[in-house]
Amino acid sequence: MHDDRDLIEARLRRVLNERIRPAIYPESVPLEVSVWHAPDEPVPVAEGLAATPEPISVGRMWGVPWGTSWFTVTGTVPAEWAGRTVEAILDLGFDENKPGFQCEGLIYRPDGTPVKGLNPRNQWVRIGSPVEGGEEVRLHIEAASNPVILDYHPFLPTLMGEKETAGSDPLYLLTRMDLAVFDETVWQLVMDLEVLGELMLELPVDSGRRAELLRALNRALDAVDLQDVNGTAAAARAELTGVFASPAVPSAHRISAVGHAHIDSAWLWPLRETVRKVARTTSNMTALLEDEPEFVFAMSQAQQWAWVKEHRPEVWAKVTKAVATGRFVPAGGMWVESDTNMPGSEAMARQFVHGKRFFIDEFGVDNEEVWLPDTFGFAAGLPQIIKAAGSKRLLTQKISWSQTNTFPHHTFLWEGIDGSRIFTHFPPVDTYNCSMQGRELAHAARNFKDKGVARHSLAPTGWGDGGGGTTREMVAKVARVRDLEGSPAVAWETPAEFFAKAEAEYPSPPVWVGELYLELHRATLTSQAKTKQGNRRSEALLREAELWAATAAVRTGAAYPYAQLDRLWKTVLLHQFHDILPGSSIAWVHREARRTYELVAEELNAIIDGAQRALAGDPAGGTLIFNGAPHARNGVPAGAAARPALPRGVDASAREGGGFVLDDGLLRVEIDGRGLVVSAYDLTAGRETVAPGRAAGLLQLHPDFPNKWDAWDVDEFYRNTVTDLTEADEVRLDGDAVVVRRSFGTSAVTQRLALAEGRLEIETEVDWHETEKFLKLAFPLDVRADRYASESQFGHSFRATHTNTSWEAAKFEACNHRFVHLEEPGWGVAVVNDSTYGHDVTRTVGDDGTTTTLRVSLLRAPRFPDPETDQGVHRFRHALVPGAEIGDAVREGWSINQPERRVPGDAEVEPLVAVDDDAVVVTAVKLADDESGDVIVRFHESRGGRARATLRAAFPVAEVVTTDLLERPTGEPRSAGDALPVALRPFELVTLRLKRA
Repeated sequence: MHDDRDLIEARLRRVLNERIRPAIYPESVPLEVSVWHAPDEPVPVAEGLAATPEPISVGRMWGVPWGTSWFTVTGTVPAEWAGRTVEAILDLGFDENKPGFQCEGLIYRPDGTPVKGLNPRNQWVRIGSPVEGGEEVRLHIEAASNPVILDYHPFLPTLMGEKETAGSDPLYLLTRMDLAVFDETVWQLVMDLEVLGELMLELPVDSGRRAELLRALNRALDAVDLQDVNGTAAAARAELTGVFASPAVPSAHRISAVGHAHIDSAWLWPLRETVRKVARTTSNMTALLEDEPEFVFAMSQAQQWAWVKEHRPEVWAKVTKAVATGRFVPAGGMWVESDTNMPGSEAMARQFVHGKRFFIDEFGVDNEEVWLPDTFGFAAGLPQIIKAAGSKRLLTQKISWSQTNTFPHHTFLWEGIDGSRIFTHFPPVDTYNCSMQGRELAHAARNFKDKGVARHSLAPTGWGDGGGGTTREMVAKVARVRDLEGSPAVAWETPAEFFAKAEAEYPSPPVWVGELYLELHRATLTSQAKTKQGNRRSEALLREAELWAATAAVRTGAAYPYAQLDRLWKTVLLHQFHDILPGSSIAWVHREARRTYELVAEELNAIIDGAQRALAGDPAGGTLIFNGAPHARNGVPAGAAARPALPRGVDASAREGGGFVLDDGLLRVEIDGRGLVVSAYDLTAGRETVAPGRAAGLLQLHPDFPNKWDAWDVDEFYRNTVTDLTEADEVRLDGDAVVVRRSFGTSAVTQRLALAEGRLEIETEVDWHETEKFLKLAFPLDVRADRYASESQFGHSFRATHTNTSWEAAKFEACNHRFVHLEEPGWGVAVVNDSTYGHDVTRTVGDDGTTTTLRVSLLRAPRFPDPETDQGVHRFRHALVPGAEIGDAVREGWSINQPERRVPGDAEVEPLVAVDDDAVVVTAVKLADDESGDVIVRFHESRGGRARATLRAAFPVAEVVTTDLLERPTGEPRSAGDALPVALRPFELVTLRLKRA
């Protein structure tokens, strides 16, 4: 044991670092360097190449935050180097410990041809092998001086995340710009020693194989002349031949290495920088594929592929050529690696529609594997969506980050809310940036939970986020551990090849039912409220735009905006990326997102307004109500327009003891002098909603300083301290509504409480100027419920209200879409919202019964990575719906998110498509993407039971065919007649194509 440590931690480490690695480049000469600094944002490649640079020397600082500098390096290969391998070593000032989180570069030839990326672990570019001597070298480097935002110890607030506040001091020291001889024998020796040294440390101390490796490594180091490493490297390698020849045991764990570079579509850099990160990485990987015939690289996120095609055609040409070989693999089949908790039903479906269609159209590749290594947990509705998109497998890594409970499987079937099952794999290597170190491979083998019935796992291999992807060193390590005693057996394989082997060896894996909850990053359901509101409202507007544009196209012949809707959907889908929608990006990203959502809303409202005007007839004929929700309301069927019905009257009066009473004949609400709801009495059922002695509509403020990951995390101890905001500056009656104003800290809030058709509507405006605080809106309910329902994609899922086990206790902050619903047998209550996602539910028991408290998460104020997170004015809408069954919760959730529109006109509009059962919710009515004029209708059973309904179209239908999400037939065409009967299983999702006669 003592000898091992002396060797690995002393002798081997020192000899490698001080003698052998430096000998990889035994001779070098400096290059001449000049630079041109782009004055503002990045410029086109042609402009950068044509710019006139100024001389700069190694040892000088360069690069203002978020700047771009075009370096030109020139030199001549010495004649005496003829016959040798020569590389340029280009160190922009890299910190090798942080690949992907600092400066980067993309190397071009003078004609604009991209060569490869330049990254902390990838600082070389091959000049020739062998060279003739005398070659003139001229290379251009498009260098990005992105600041280092992420510093793990500690997370410090920084102004570097916004260009306008990042300053102008240069960040990086130009460190090395040389031509150098590359000694491949020494480089191969380094790979040999690293692989065997790392493997030896992972073997049992008393194993014979460990002792064998120890002796071989000692012999190899003895063979190295430290004053002549280059001359003795071959002899040292010869001492290791025997141990490399010993094959892996037949029972060795098998690892499919998949070249990968996980690139966040935005995070600690803006979207525009991701475009360049992708170009650098794909340039690197196409170059490596040319050099390494066994290497395989997989890249996800169709948006990133589309960026390369649009912005870097010179790189795109290399990518398409590499894809044709079958070793550069489009992966995942989604537009981006999105969050999967918060996107709505249709948005989640369209992630697959647009992602898969891009890969099919560009390459003829139809992905069956969903690739989401870094997404922060998975909603229970996702398996059905994956299946409906024609995919059948899922890979993720992030669940291994859970803090409380260790997930019991690495390979399993994941069952969603409708019973759909997806073959799922969590790589036991526990990283999506595997670098093929011995400790990583040994961990994968030891950690694999399915031993005895399976032995295959996957390792995504390469540096992500602009780290450059897979390196030649990783490829060299895979070559050595392909079949090596003591190590798992590793081979380059595509995701499809891995999954085929895993499914074949494990035909009956265990089943996990319900959401895959990540016990971490729970605050991403609340951070950056305006980003989340922009997403929710964009989803609602997209649904309306498709519905009314399709209705106008069929009824009036108006043009349907295919291209515009396609572009707008892709914009919204991009912003569902798992560091944008969750609110965990720098200020720059969220500032741009807010503006983007404003522009999206402008365009979509224009589409809706144009279609409704075309449908409404004579504007002098009165006023129509357009109902875009999937349920009838106020006398107007779903997807129709008619004259408005008179609203129910509300009686508002003073309350004895202070405050006011609101009564609409269905619900009587008492609001006390503090502006708090002390009673919400369901007049129909004859029972109280608010728990005895408690108050609803209560704002509560917590300190919020998590142990780590400020924008991402809320730790359970935040509950230990709470301030109830009960002091009111004003409580007054405004018509038939109550207005309450409060102030706290440096912030203020105004709430407006009103009744509408048996529900209490609460509009909350917060002028928020707190830091490291968490604001909740509480509803203590007189309901005894062991579980509650929260809406997810195409249905809802249940969570416990108790904490019997650590799994339940860990879900102290969870996600819902439009509603949360609690019930006792025979009576329930819902809370619906227009734009919030995070919430918590707790139970207390006293002498007066059980109180189940639902609290909606409104705002946070983390300081990293955006130190000004959520500062400013925010508006939220919620409604308390006493007496609600689950169907009422579904309906009211839709209602608050799809407001009615009033349009001048006299031509009442019948629904283009109607369903006669409210349990069946239509989520999309649109024209087919193939521009055939066919109508696409998507619907699902929404209550968790079985449903029989009749679908009717307001136009002649020649035939109907069931399709997948991509509108491809999955059944035989059938005639429809005037009505089409449909029968649905619980939460079943159906897409129909109605061919117009």
